[in-house]
Amino acid sequence: MKVLVVNAGSSSIKYQVVDMTDESVLCKGLVDRVGIPGSTLEHKPAGKDEVVIKKDLPDHTAGMQLVLETLVSPEHGVLSSMDDIGAVGHRVVHGGEAFASSVVIDDEVKKVIRECFDIAPLHNPPNLMGIDACTELMPNVKHVAVFDTAFHQSMTPENFMYAVPYDAYEKFRVRRYGFHGTSHFFVAHRAAEMLGKPYEECKIITLHIGNGGSVGAIKDGRVIETSMGFTPLEGLVMGTRSGDIDPAVVFFLMDKLGMNTAEANNYFNKKAGLLGLSGVSNDLRDVEEAAREGNEKAQIALKVYHNRVKGYIGKYMALLNGCDCIVFTAGVGENGIDARAAICTDMDFLGIKMDFEKNKVRGKEVDVSAADSKVRIFIIPTNEELVIARDTYGLAK
Repeated sequence: MKVLVVNAGSSSIKYQVVDMTDESVLCKGLVDRVGIPGSTLEHKPAGKDEVVIKKDLPDHTAGMQLVLETLVSPEHGVLSSMDDIGAVGHRVVHGGEAFASSVVIDDEVKKVIRECFDIAPLHNPPNLMGIDACTELMPNVKHVAVFDTAFHQSMTPENFMYAVPYDAYEKFRVRRYGFHGTSHFFVAHRAAEMLGKPYEECKIITLHIGNGGSVGAIKDGRVIETSMGFTPLEGLVMGTRSGDIDPAVVFFLMDKLGMNTAEANNYFNKKAGLLGLSGVSNDLRDVEEAAREGNEKAQIALKVYHNRVKGYIGKYMALLNGCDCIVFTAGVGENGIDARAAICTDMDFLGIKMDFEKNKVRGKEVDVSAADSKVRIFIIPTNEELVIARDTYGLAK
C-alpha cells in the first residue's frame, strides 16, 4: 500500500508519498502561498531533480488538486493512477482529551478538531481545511488523523493539571496537553532500540528542539510530563515564543502597552523568544553568529535558551528518578553542535558527560556520550511523516 501523508498549514501543504512495503519515500513536496498570489509547488521525486510549478491556487482544494495531478503526471509523477493511494494520513496538531491515538476520520472526529480551534487557532483550522480538501478529492479512501497531542495523553492528573480553580478544567478543559507527540514517539522508541532495552523498561528524556521546542519525560512506555502545555507557548525558550513566564508579566505588559488579548497572544507567540531577547533573529544560527561577533543581547539570549533546556533536564531526571538517555532531535537538536554542547556542559553531577569530538556532527544518528557518562546522549533525526504513515497504514488495513 502507498500512503499519502499531508500536513496542511494556513497557506501551505506539505506532503509525502510512502510505499509501505519497504517504507521508502517515493516523493515529497511543498505547496506554498495557498490563497496568496504567487503560489508554487515544489515537488521532489526520489532520485530525480526537484520540479517547481508556479500556479495561483485560491484555496486548499486547488492546492491538493495540483498535488494529485503532479503525483500521476507522466513527467514528474510517482503513481500510475490515484488508485495507487490506499490511504491518506493527516497531521492534526490538537485532539484535546478525545484522542489518545490516531483515528480514521469521520464527522465526529472533524467535530472534535473544530472544537479545538480556540486552543489551537493557528494550526487546527488549516489542518481541517486540508482534511476537507483531500476527502473531497479522494472520497473513496480512508483518511486518518494523527494528533500531535495523542502521545502525551498517558500523563496523569498530577502532571497535567494546573493549579487554577478546578472548574477551569471541568468547564473548559484547561490542562497540559503537550505537542510534537509524533516526534517524541519516534525518537523515544528508536532510543530504546539503541539502548538495547524494551521500550517499556526505559527512562528517556526527549529534546525536540527547533524553532519550536519541547521536552518529554518518558518512563516505562508512558509520558510522565512534557514541557508544552495548554498551548505550544509554555516551556522552552523558542524562536519567537517566550516559553515559561510569570503570568503577571502578561497582565502588566497588556496594561503598559495597551494590548488586547489577541495582541498579547501575538506578542508572546511571535515577538518573544530568541527574536525578542536578542533583537537579531528567531533563527538560532543567526543569534549564535551575532553572539560570536560580540552582540551582548545575543549572548544573553543564548544563555537563557540553554539554561531553560538544562533546567527541564534536571526537573525530568527528578520526576523519572534517573535517566537512561537523553535524545536530541529536530532542527537544532540534530544540527546545533554548539547548542548541544552548551546544554550538556557542567551536567557531570547528573551523570551526563558528552564526548565533544563525537558531538561535531549534523543530521546523523549517533551516540555522543563520553565513555564514563552514566546517561547516554543520543542524536536521533526525527521522522514524523513515517509515524503518520505507519499509523495510517495500520488503521487502513
